[in-house]
Amino acid sequence: MPARPRILVTNPLHATVRAYLATFAEITENPGPEPWPLEEILRRAAAAEGLLAFMTDHVDAAFLEACPALRVIACALKGTDNFDLRACRARGVAVSFVPDLLTAPTAELTVGLMIALGRHLLEGDALVRSGGFAGWRPALYGAGLDGAEVGILGMGAIGQAIAQRLRGFGCRIAYADQCRPDAAREAEFGIVFSDADAIIARSDWLILALPLTPQTRHRIDRTALRRMRPGAMLINPARGSLVEEAAVAEALENGTLGGYAADVFEMEDWALATRPRSIDTRLLAHPRTLFTPHLGSAVGRVRQAIEMHAAEDLAAFFAGRPMPGAMKAVP
Repeated sequence: MPARPRILVTNPLHATVRAYLATFAEITENPGPEPWPLEEILRRAAAAEGLLAFMTDHVDAAFLEACPALRVIACALKGTDNFDLRACRARGVAVSFVPDLLTAPTAELTVGLMIALGRHLLEGDALVRSGGFAGWRPALYGAGLDGAEVGILGMGAIGQAIAQRLRGFGCRIAYADQCRPDAAREAEFGIVFSDADAIIARSDWLILALPLTPQTRHRIDRTALRRMRPGAMLINPARGSLVEEAAVAEALENGTLGGYAADVFEMEDWALATRPRSIDTRLLAHPRTLFTPHLGSAVGRVRQAIEMHAAEDLAAFFAGRPMPGAMKAVP
């Protein structure tokens, strides 16, 4: 019998996914909960032919050089920014991603961040728990969604899913993207195409639904923040480095930005050598911020399906079949 391929799994798996991988491969799995340091991953991956990677992983040319047996990387995530696809292609390493399973839960979380930030849910919860709540008072007035001007930068699958959900709240939604959905989809979601700078200037709520590329890094910087409507809310469920976090902290401190909610942070964008190594303490301390620890896809059944999609890509590769999630072209 031919030798079973050796696959390294860098984060813990659901039991069903682990059992599936074990039917065709020898697997080495990080039991978690913390990611392995890079040195440990490289030591364990040196003889691996397959890698099941997660958001915490960064694969570049140096990584590939240290793993000469590696033939395929199946990523249990959607974004490609932490993986050097050109280097992978140059070494003949196939790469796959999960194209769509993260869309709905990320859109749900985005709406949740908007409501929680706008309606002071954290402050209200803290007040009730403090024992100082004696009944209704004229306090904690916030920003609702009904009739609000919402701008979305990026109208791919996640942008469309966000717009679809926000339409039920009575929002007026404008978007900017290099690629436009067709007219029927625009009508279905009630979205209007516009110029990105105009959207930044007039939105009550600005939502980022862009991939992270050299062109979109720090799309929201000091210049963009100065253009925003005073008191506007900024929501980032996509990638941390779409915003310049230090500039956001300054805009909150001087009162030009009404609030910032994020599920992602610059420190997570491992491929950027100049990224901050921690979240700006001014953001963490500011009362008009709301943060979640990268929970976009953190729905149990969804995470299991994402892992299984990556595992099935590995099974297809080692069986000589096309991987459903394979990258067809390098961005």
